[in-house]
Amino acid sequence: MSDTVNESVLTQGITMPDLLIEGLNRYNDRPCLFMGEDQILTYADMRALVSRMMQALASLGLGKGTRAAILSGNRPEVLANTAAMSISGFIGTPLHPMGSMDDHVYVLENAEIDVLIYDETLFGEVATALKERVPGIKHFIAFGPNDIGEDYMALANSFEPKPLVKADITPDDLGSVNYTGGTTGKPKGVMSAHRGSAAMAMIQAAEWEFPDELRMLMATPLSHAASAFFVPVLQKGGAFYVMPGFTPDLFFDWVEKYKITATMLVPVMLYILLDSPRAATADMSSMGTIFYGASPMSPARLKEGIEKWGQIFYQFFGQSEAPMVITNLSKKEHDLSKPERLASCGRPAPWVHVALLDDNNQPVAQGEPGEICVRGPLVMKGYKDLPEQTAEAFAGNWLHTGDIGRFDDEGFLYIVDRKKDMIVTGGFNVFPKEVEDALSGHEAVAQVAVVGVPDERWGESVKAVVVVKPGVEANDELAAALSEHVKQKKGSVQAPKSVDFVDSLPMTPVGKPDKKALKAKYWGDAKRGVQ
Repeated sequence: MSDTVNESVLTQGITMPDLLIEGLNRYNDRPCLFMGEDQILTYADMRALVSRMMQALASLGLGKGTRAAILSGNRPEVLANTAAMSISGFIGTPLHPMGSMDDHVYVLENAEIDVLIYDETLFGEVATALKERVPGIKHFIAFGPNDIGEDYMALANSFEPKPLVKADITPDDLGSVNYTGGTTGKPKGVMSAHRGSAAMAMIQAAEWEFPDELRMLMATPLSHAASAFFVPVLQKGGAFYVMPGFTPDLFFDWVEKYKITATMLVPVMLYILLDSPRAATADMSSMGTIFYGASPMSPARLKEGIEKWGQIFYQFFGQSEAPMVITNLSKKEHDLSKPERLASCGRPAPWVHVALLDDNNQPVAQGEPGEICVRGPLVMKGYKDLPEQTAEAFAGNWLHTGDIGRFDDEGFLYIVDRKKDMIVTGGFNVFPKEVEDALSGHEAVAQVAVVGVPDERWGESVKAVVVVKPGVEANDELAAALSEHVKQKKGSVQAPKSVDFVDSLPMTPVGKPDKKALKAKYWGDAKRGVQ
């Protein structure tokens, strides 16, 4: 007698833990993780370490549904722990290594964290302080000896490796709570299901242009960006090359020495590399793909990069609420014969529904700007404990990204700006990104951010905050020239009424210009406040 067929089980999709196990099982002696000549882990090493860490966590009574936060620098255990937590069914929340104590406390309390896993060598004092400030944390687990909790590695090393087996995880189970950058207020906890991370990995496998021989240089925190690249690198039999920090010299040294074939950088890192003297002399011939995203990139600076290093750039666009693969701009589409396209974020992935909607959730006319809205398995479950914000984000049964975009005749999407960053000056709407793109085309400008500031006559006026290139003198004459440059490119309404020169722009923990901080400097207690 046959059992009754359970269709939901029979047709259940793949989860990120499934993909991690399959990827880790693919190879044995190939290098998987390189962090220096004396720190090289093969696939077999990584698989064994993940198994030991899973057993260590289980021995403490931790498993499916455990809410864990990670605070660490880049070390091998971070990547292994990412896999161990995922396969065990944890709900993970990364803490940014550069975050403040108050940031950490807010996230830990809001996410109702049970366990803090941390790097004692870098964050021992921080963990001790967090133990006092966040009494709800039940377990402190460090990557080594410590004074307040378990020694993760000593415990893990007491177990023998076993085959990797995932917990009873379904695609719709909660896999992570990641906190937004907070540029428009308190960070929101984005609740993402396992279906989302699996969908992202499958779109990456189908769309993203990874070199066949994959040596992936990671210059960003392993606890954040690396997890998004983990499965694609495993599927390709590639290896992570993890830098101990980011400087132009270190980056170019590693590319040259280890014949790096791919990397992922945020735009501000690319600007720093382009402005380095090494940009003209370093051997980048091994580099097959530079993936970039997380914030818009200046078309002028992108052109500069293509001219220096070739057509090796690949752009991705997404957000925490629908990560990384909403649209993609391939390497061949970075075409200098079509310079206007360098301002695009690419075409929507075939497995994602993308629409541009007006304020009534209706599609805008072809060629007109509208809010970028998304449907599909990538989309989050909602914001933690924020039902009103979740309902607003899901109005009309679409995820509203908050970005304003327009499509061209060939289906390429152009992000005009963040909806809340729009400047209203004298009754005219000005999108800061358009002004930033114009300014970044000036030979003196290395980085720029544009915000609206209080103006008694116009309500708001356009202000540019500029970092000049090395060797350029920042003065009143340059400020006037920059304003005139925008006037000629975009018209008098968009031209900055004032220009401030700074040594560096404030950045969020994920590498985006922090416009909240910039606006706070100029608005203070003004009526409009900081959006």
